[in-house]
Amino acid sequence: MTVPSFSFAKEADASSGKTIVDIAAGNEDFSTLVAAVKAAGLVETLSSKGPFTVFAPTNDAFNKLPKGTVESLLKPENKDKLISILKYHVVSGKVMAADVVKLDEAKTVQGQAVKISTGSDGVTVNKSKVVKTDIEASNGVIHVIDSVLLPSDK
Repeated sequence: MTVPSFSFAKEADASSGKTIVDIAAGNEDFSTLVAAVKAAGLVETLSSKGPFTVFAPTNDAFNKLPKGTVESLLKPENKDKLISILKYHVVSGKVMAADVVKLDEAKTVQGQAVKISTGSDGVTVNKSKVVKTDIEASNGVIHVIDSVLLPSDK
């Protein structure tokens, strides 16, 4: 697996007033995520004051899902499921990498918690590896992950 090259000006984005959505929309590695956020009607929410911590899956992460999954989720009749999945990637508050490593779980805005573990190979959220941390936005922070987090059907 190749790790995408992310070009983020960490401090500049936070001070420039760019929101989480602005930063994601400005990076082609997040085009699937941005399309999903738009389809779910969450642009306004994720552009609001926050702060939020977003575990952002890349296009490659979405491509790991079974064929047809993304297309299915983007259909209007599956909007509630898409919203649930996207909110499962968001934690209230600004949790920087130095704080994430001290946690063993975090409650998402979807309602369920994600498991966080730290090991010799880095940090994982559920089974997704965190590949880039602390991309600061005016309304929170983004941590890039290598697979899509899926909430349980409980």
